[in-house]
Amino acid sequence: MLILGIETSCDETATAVIQDGQRILSNVVLSQIAIHQPYGGVFPEVAARQHVLAIDTVIEQALLEADTALSDLDALAVTSGPGLVGSLLVGVNAAKGIALATGLPLVGVNHLEGHIYSNWTRPLGPQGNDWQPPSLPALLLIVSGGHTNLVLMPEHGVYRLLGHTIDDAAGEAFDKIARLLGLSYPGGPAIQQAALDGHPDAFSLPVAHLAGYDFSFSGLKTAVLRQVQQLERATGASIDPGRRLKTAYAALLTPQQISDLAASFQWALVSALVERTQQAASTHDVAHVCVCGGVSANVLLRQRMRAAIKLPVSFPPLYLCTDNAAMIGVAGSYAFRRGEISGLDMDVVARPPWPHRSPLAT
Repeated sequence: MLILGIETSCDETATAVIQDGQRILSNVVLSQIAIHQPYGGVFPEVAARQHVLAIDTVIEQALLEADTALSDLDALAVTSGPGLVGSLLVGVNAAKGIALATGLPLVGVNHLEGHIYSNWTRPLGPQGNDWQPPSLPALLLIVSGGHTNLVLMPEHGVYRLLGHTIDDAAGEAFDKIARLLGLSYPGGPAIQQAALDGHPDAFSLPVAHLAGYDFSFSGLKTAVLRQVQQLERATGASIDPGRRLKTAYAALLTPQQISDLAASFQWALVSALVERTQQAASTHDVAHVCVCGGVSANVLLRQRMRAAIKLPVSFPPLYLCTDNAAMIGVAGSYAFRRGEISGLDMDVVARPPWPHRSPLAT
């Protein structure tokens, strides 16, 4: 079975060809990071225009690298949400056009479900030789720029939401603190790099302890801001209270202070993720813990999660942590086997209600 996956939910134009629901024959990702860096985040209208310019090329490249023609495919899988509406429309309309022209079945895929299936995607190269998919039931931690969710997965296609962030997502918090410290976008890699020279115990930062399995990072962000302001006052410099955040506080802080703040922030945020996941894993009868999404690339998170949880813990390869079409193709393959076919009237949904909160959450 051959599936063409298409992903355009945010700022990566991506396509992939997946064989038998797990093997990557091609995985093409055209990133827009350099375009959006001057804005300190994704500019939605610019992202949509770039997708329009790139979509035909990346589809052709994915088919070429997989040595596959449209006539060889069994189905098309495309992200229908959540995401930026303008960006989603480019991928969905491209998939609809191909489906209309070829008669291929169309499968709409939830972007979060795609991230989940990055853990069910056979890694490229020698790593894939001894690879085995995670066992079910599984506990899923989805951590990305827009989402932080804890989800139970008793079987394929069945999900029960245990908890989610009540304010910022983990990746969004990384981006905002990186901007506060004058570091580059995206914030996750920039914070991680700066933290290498820092001390995680240099500043005492809070970890929110909410009822159930929900997350909150707003208090942590505010605590970092207060520490920065306190350090600024200690310099005795005249500070313009109306300055724009993107002009950065970094000019008034030493490199060591920035590194220490980055390390302390990273430690506190990772602590929240690990503690909640460990709590859910010990409470519910699961055989495996899977972490996915862009923040799952964080080295400290990988180290501490594996140290804290005695069950098998899976992380995607780094090239499957951020948005890509291989994960959409794999998720679409499982859905296609279940007979979940979308019509040409499928529409994009910026924030689909997926999954619904489970009564098991309390």
